[in-house]
Amino acid sequence: MRLSWNEVRARAAAFADEWQDAAYEKGETQSFYNAFSDVFGVRRRNVARYKAHVAKLDNRSGFIDLFWPGVLLVEHKSAGRDLVNAYEQAGEYFNALPERERPRFILVSDFQAFELHDLDGQEAIAFPLAGLPGHVESFGFILGVQRRTFRDQDPANIEAAELATAAVRSRSR
Repeated sequence: MRLSWNEVRARAAAFADEWQDAAYEKGETQSFYNAFSDVFGVRRRNVARYKAHVAKLDNRSGFIDLFWPGVLLVEHKSAGRDLVNAYEQAGEYFNALPERERPRFILVSDFQAFELHDLDGQEAIAFPLAGLPGHVESFGFILGVQRRTFRDQDPANIEAAELATAAVRSRSR
């Protein structure tokens, strides 16, 4: 059963409190993301893997810190490191992936700051670790919940729908 958003927010607050002093990428990243996945009631091992090898386009290779094919690519750094560089590195990995495995989301973090990039929606949010409870719904994809964007309908579509509705009404009289 999927957790309620209130439960997820409570878990996120506990997570933020527990990890407020985390700083060392090599020693704590995997535990951090196992616990992060647990905030949403999801076992990381069931959806994503660590250190996924990528043959980059410049004939070098690299390792994605956390990879959920088709969904999420995470590039993680030690506290205080430049997240702009982390995002550029994630972009190199993204470009080297087969089309079918390219994720919709890229997350870069240094434990204390998060940047979540939605590549389909072409939007990004940035917030501190302490702000995670207020941003959990942005990670709804972990639960299989997708935000949908609705655009205004073309006036011709609206007019056609109104004409169709009027025609149905006149036939039923």
